[in-house]
Amino acid sequence: MKMEKITFQNADGYELSGRLELPIDQKPHNYAVFAHCFTCSKNFTATRNITRALTSSGFGVLRFDFTGLGDSDGDFGDTNFSGNVEDLLAAIDYLSTHHKAPSLAIGHSLGGAAIIFASAKAESIQAVATIGTPSDTKHVKHLFGDQIEAIIENGEAVVELSGRPFKIKEQFLRDVDEQMLTQTLKDMRKPLLICHSPQDNTVGIQHAERLYHAAIHPKSFLSLDGADHLLTNKEDSHYVGNVIAGWASRYLELPEIKTIKSQHEIAASLNAADGFTTQVKAGNHYLTVDEPLEIKGNDYGPTPYDLLSSGLASCTVMTIQMYSKRKKWHVEDVECHVTYDKQHAADCENCEDNSSKIDTFTRHIKFPEELEDHQIKKLLEIADKCPVHRTLHSKTQVITHLL
Repeated sequence: MKMEKITFQNADGYELSGRLELPIDQKPHNYAVFAHCFTCSKNFTATRNITRALTSSGFGVLRFDFTGLGDSDGDFGDTNFSGNVEDLLAAIDYLSTHHKAPSLAIGHSLGGAAIIFASAKAESIQAVATIGTPSDTKHVKHLFGDQIEAIIENGEAVVELSGRPFKIKEQFLRDVDEQMLTQTLKDMRKPLLICHSPQDNTVGIQHAERLYHAAIHPKSFLSLDGADHLLTNKEDSHYVGNVIAGWASRYLELPEIKTIKSQHEIAASLNAADGFTTQVKAGNHYLTVDEPLEIKGNDYGPTPYDLLSSGLASCTVMTIQMYSKRKKWHVEDVECHVTYDKQHAADCENCEDNSSKIDTFTRHIKFPEELEDHQIKKLLEIADKCPVHRTLHSKTQVITHLL
């Protein structure tokens, strides 16, 4: 997972703070926007876990703080539900301008309600997922308890939510009373996944039922059995993220996976538009090879020299274990660590030339402590006889043909 700190302006000119998380090994095939729960933040644990499950599946995900929360500017007391929807539309516009228009929208709790309203307005959103979302925005008022009368009488009141004080104004109550969530959901007509726990004591399961009946097919329901409203068990939030990623792939455009056909053991293919990001077929396996960011690569995979060093390291431990089993020596685990660089040659044809260098692989091998000295000595000798090591020391040639 790669993360970028970003800021963008909402409709009122406030700077909103966000985190754009990207897959570590590829360009995002789709982007998603995530709306956190009421009074939470972009750094809420469940939000991070769901986001990272999505990036592992190739999504780029923008999570951000609503106005007045977390690191975003503004006064939470001056905000309302409609403002949250506008913040989401600003986030969608940011992705559309600087990256690619998001196709997936996800919201947790009241954030799920905001996602539905925003998705109804945003053409790029093709699939919507809600988590523990109420079927009407007025439901949030129950969190204010006996302070509702004070809010109405005085125009505002300080309410304690999740152990923190928040100023709630009367205009917030009026705003949530005016929202027609089920009607908006019915008119939205986009694929919907409703994720809800039967044991949710904050937003009861009956809300999921109302949302499901209001939505138009295609619609799906995921029961988060045993989970609480905030998904405090990390296994629940990881599960939600993985299921959303799999479900959304049915409705979103995913790039065709490129396969390389070859009768040779190894084949590599590089498109001109991909920089250094190279697709490799190694036997029956596919992998991505790249260069680091500092030399204008995307860092989506190991470099060619990383693979060369990996071949030496893996062949070394295989050879050692093979010899150990033949000798009936129990070697619980053996590690080989390799670094590669070019060092000044100590012995070469042009050693008088200070610029002369030689390719150097430095290998460190780690054995279990219970091995005896004579065993370690012998295994180090065997390491030098591993096939890749011998190949690197042998005279080699590369013969090139036109295919």
